[in-house]
Amino acid sequence: MMEGTLVKVGMADLNIAHDGSVLKTTGLGSCVGLALYDPQLRIGGMAHIMLPSSDIAREGQLNLAKYADTAVPELLQRMKSKGAITARLIAKMAGGAQMFAFMGGSDTMRIGPRNVEATKLALAHYSIPLVSEDTGGSYGRTVELSIQTGIFSIRSVQFGVKEI
Repeated sequence: MMEGTLVKVGMADLNIAHDGSVLKTTGLGSCVGLALYDPQLRIGGMAHIMLPSSDIAREGQLNLAKYADTAVPELLQRMKSKGAITARLIAKMAGGAQMFAFMGGSDTMRIGPRNVEATKLALAHYSIPLVSEDTGGSYGRTVELSIQTGIFSIRSVQFGVKEI
C-alpha cells in the first residue's frame, strides 16, 4: 500500500485527488482503470470505465464515468477545474481483460478489448499521451495511482504488483 490518503474509485465511477493522496480502484476485469496525471501540479484523476460507448446507454440519467467516451472528458474537466493543464497530462491504464473465452468471437463479447480501444480514442481526441499500459490478458486487476510520485501500481493475483 502506498502512502497518503486513500481515495476510492468505485465501479463506473471517477474521482480526482491531489496533496499526496492515492487513487485506487479494484475489481478491474473487462473494465479499464484510467489514470490521468499532471506531474507539475501533482493532480491525478482516475476513472473505472465499464463500457466503450455511451451510445448504448439505457439509463435515464447518464452515468458519465461508466463509458470511455464520456469518462475521459468528465475527468479532464474536473482536473482542469483544479488547475491541471491538458497539454501536461499523461495517461496510464490497466484492465480491459478478456475474462471469458467465447466461441465465434462475437464483437459484443469483446468488451475488454473494446474498452481499451475506446479509451485510447478518447485520449487521442485530447492529445493526451498514453505513456504506459497493462491491458488485456484474462485476469482481474486492482490499480493505485500515487499523486505524490505519479507511479501507477497494478496488483493481480497471478502477477503480484507491477509499477508503471
